Amino acid sequence: MTERLSTSSPAGTTGAATGDRLPPARLAYDRHTWKEIAHLLANLPAALIGFVYVVVMLAVGVGLTVTVVGLPLLAAGLVGARQSGKLERARARALLGVRVDEPSPLPLRSRSGFLAQLWMSLKDPVGWRTVLYDFIRFPWGVFTFCVTLTSLLVLWPVLPFIARGLTNVDRAMVRGLLSPSDGLERRIAELESDRGIVVDTAAADLRRIERDLHDGAQARLVNLAMGLGLAKEKLLEDPDTAAAMVDEAHGEVKLALQELRDLARGIHPAVLTDRGLDAALSSVASRCTVPVQVTVDLAERPAAAIEGIAYFTVSELLQNVSKHSGARSASVEVWRTSDRLLIQVGDDGHGGARLDGGTGMKGLADRLSAVDGLFVVDSPEGGPTTITAELPWRDRTGADGAAGTSRPPARSH
Repeated sequence: MTERLSTSSPAGTTGAATGDRLPPARLAYDRHTWKEIAHLLANLPAALIGFVYVVVMLAVGVGLTVTVVGLPLLAAGLVGARQSGKLERARARALLGVRVDEPSPLPLRSRSGFLAQLWMSLKDPVGWRTVLYDFIRFPWGVFTFCVTLTSLLVLWPVLPFIARGLTNVDRAMVRGLLSPSDGLERRIAELESDRGIVVDTAAADLRRIERDLHDGAQARLVNLAMGLGLAKEKLLEDPDTAAAMVDEAHGEVKLALQELRDLARGIHPAVLTDRGLDAALSSVASRCTVPVQVTVDLAERPAAAIEGIAYFTVSELLQNVSKHSGARSASVEVWRTSDRLLIQVGDDGHGGARLDGGTGMKGLADRLSAVDGLFVVDSPEGGPTTITAELPWRDRTGADGAAGTSRPPARSH
């Protein structure tokens, strides 16, 4: 079973493919000419339906913006305009041979909230370009219908040339207004969606730290203070009991310090800052319940943010190996390929890992997607399991330290 999450959408091509070039127009009516004539005659009903839709949608949506329902209706209308554009692309593909990729879907995530989805729909460039297309198409549809019908009855010998000229304008409209947004527009939409994931993840981490402090170290330190207060009161009356209580308090101090160290390691371990991924991942592997071979092949250290995400990704995956895999051994490999940092964690356990399996991998996938990363799970029933994570490489500069810090080329542990 292989699951793949990828934060990048494929860039669309807006031109016709080389194999879709039409033969030159001729006096004789061939199938391409009849298709073009059919498209021109269908322009009037299609343009009329589209024009009525956008006029009603804009009139109702804009007119009711003073009420609560105005903006949601306008947003729903723009989503509907996207579907209208989809039908027009299909008609152009079938009758005109124009092959335009479908625009990337709006990155509406269930966790982004109603207001975020509403705002993203209202500023959707694909929807607004479809509205513009439907406005322009109405007078053009009336014109092409009348010209084609008249030419079919009066100028039929030269109709193929007329149809070719008119449909070339149609092709230009489809490519210009119904094509996918350019890469920048799509990237902005993706980043705005991913920003919500980053905010949610940071809030969840803060709640976890607060909970761990309140339920762990803080409670232990409160008990320690109470114990020392009782020991102080019994110091003169019952020195032996006071000594025992101080002994117990000493043990509590050690446990509290250990909990604080574990909490600090969960925020950002000092070994990662001081010595990088190689030493930090070796430290994580030493705490795993199965033997782990760690291989790090990096000539230099990445940016601190990328390094931190890589560390916590491996840490979470090795925790899953310890708790859920039933494995006898595991491996961690980290290397750089071009401008990407690749991480691969494998084990020989019973497999069956899934993104929705409740082991925290969905959260890892969301965290990686928020930084333009990739998360792939290959875990058939019966094993083995191989999980690959991919992060963008950023050089370690400025506050992160000197760029190009030398690292051993490859080390295994």
